[in-house]
Amino acid sequence: MRFVKTILVGLLALSASLTAMAQLPSVKLENRKGEVVNTASLVDGKTPLIISFWAVTCKPCIRELDAINDAMPDWLDEAAFRVVAVSTDDSRFSAQARAWVEGHGWSDFTVLFDKNQEFMRAMNVSYTPQVFVVDKSGKVVYSHTGYTPGSEQELIEKIKQLK
Repeated sequence: MRFVKTILVGLLALSASLTAMAQLPSVKLENRKGEVVNTASLVDGKTPLIISFWAVTCKPCIRELDAINDAMPDWLDEAAFRVVAVSTDDSRFSAQARAWVEGHGWSDFTVLFDKNQEFMRAMNVSYTPQVFVVDKSGKVVYSHTGYTPGSEQELIEKIKQLK
């Protein structure tokens, strides 16, 4: 009996730790105004998020974010959500990343700069583009790596499932 109880307690602890890992981590990053933003504050309890990790040297990243930006007005007619574009560029490319954001017209995105790749590591991102869908409570419900034209449609489908 003691053995079964130990296993159950262990399974509950494992389950709790896996759930905690699936939550959006708390990391401090800069926004486009240079203000410090805690990533945990992105969760508002009302709207899900699309979080895209990108870099200026990653052409598929830019194509994906441009595709999301182009589709966003139509998508917002179908569901409420927000897009967070996280630049993984280090301090050498940070100014270029800021200029890139302005040049591509990503004004509806929340843009954060992860110069030390802390958020990237916390989210276990190895390659860009890496995109996550996070529900309104902060739980990661979907992710994919890489981009092929049209794959951004998966994102709005996941968002619509969260209604």
